[in-house]
Amino acid sequence: MKNTFKFLKQLDSNNNREWFNANKSLYEQSHQEMIDFADALIGEMNSHDTIETPSGKRSLFRIYRDVRFGKDKTPYKTNWGGRMKRATAALRGGYYYQVEPGNSFVMGGFFGPNAQDLLHIRKQIGLDPDPLREILDSSRFMEFFGEMRGSQLKTAPKGFEKDHPDIDFLRYKQFMLKHSFSDKQVLANDFVKTVSDSFREMRPFFNYMSDILTSDLNGRSLI
Repeated sequence: MKNTFKFLKQLDSNNNREWFNANKSLYEQSHQEMIDFADALIGEMNSHDTIETPSGKRSLFRIYRDVRFGKDKTPYKTNWGGRMKRATAALRGGYYYQVEPGNSFVMGGFFGPNAQDLLHIRKQIGLDPDPLREILDSSRFMEFFGEMRGSQLKTAPKGFEKDHPDIDFLRYKQFMLKHSFSDKQVLANDFVKTVSDSFREMRPFFNYMSDILTSDLNGRSLI
């Protein structure tokens, strides 16, 4: 990741088209380094999961920022990010990785469940929250992820009581996990495996969510 860190640090101080065009070779070196990383990561992930994303290049997000809607009008992102999709309807949840000096991390989970899936998740949790609480309260989960993340409603969702005993879960609109890395970890030769192992730590959570999303409220398979 040395070429990538060099490029991103300089880009952070020179986030304009003139500098970028004059230093296109730095971008190209970093871009190829990230493609190679993502290709290796997909290969490593497929040793313990089933990834649908066909290549590292398809996994990566573009470095160019969409300035139409955000307040930040700088033309380039100062990080590389990418995602991987799990294959088949039985394997739910998505993976995201980000490489940025001082702000590298992985995230995984359910970033934007549609209304039907979100309601189904809430009903399943409301029916039996214990399996999810057991996962989130485990010492390994707490050590690695700390807590479940995601945007939440300020009050109870429609159809659920405000004093529901599991309202702390039912308010969630997203269900995500995050684990951060030091720059030293990112620059190490085994960073691909470090990222893959971090995604593997999400598996109990993914297995639970996949199970409830593919079963009706009586436990019968929906797929």
